[in-house]
Amino acid sequence: QVQLVESGGGSVQAGGSLRLSCVASRDISSAYVMGWFRQAPGKEREGVAHIHRADAIYYANSVKGRFTMSRDNARNAIYLQMNSLKPEDSALYYCAALYGPNAYWPPLLSEYRDWGQGTQVTVSS
Repeated sequence: QVQLVESGGGSVQAGGSLRLSCVASRDISSAYVMGWFRQAPGKEREGVAHIHRADAIYYANSVKGRFTMSRDNARNAIYLQMNSLKPEDSALYYCAALYGPNAYWPPLLSEYRDWGQGTQVTVSS
């Protein structure tokens, strides 16, 4: 099992930027996929971006062109650079790890076994 700790959330105005970080307690280069998810009040948790260990990256349509996911294996960390933020991006953001082969691409939420506690992002209009 791996522990994941997110940071970097905060409150910004629409159009602003934030960079989320997620540090893992074990080697992430052996993870098949690392992902970022978000959950707004009253809504289901949704996938934002996923990065495969072969470096393929998937973005949800709602964030494509605005968010960039990256990985630093040396630091056991993944990042989510969020630009041109909108009020609808407000949510609790989670990182997740999948240390086994994924059946789907992008992986289903249920395929991820390890989750962080989340970091809050609030975007005001």
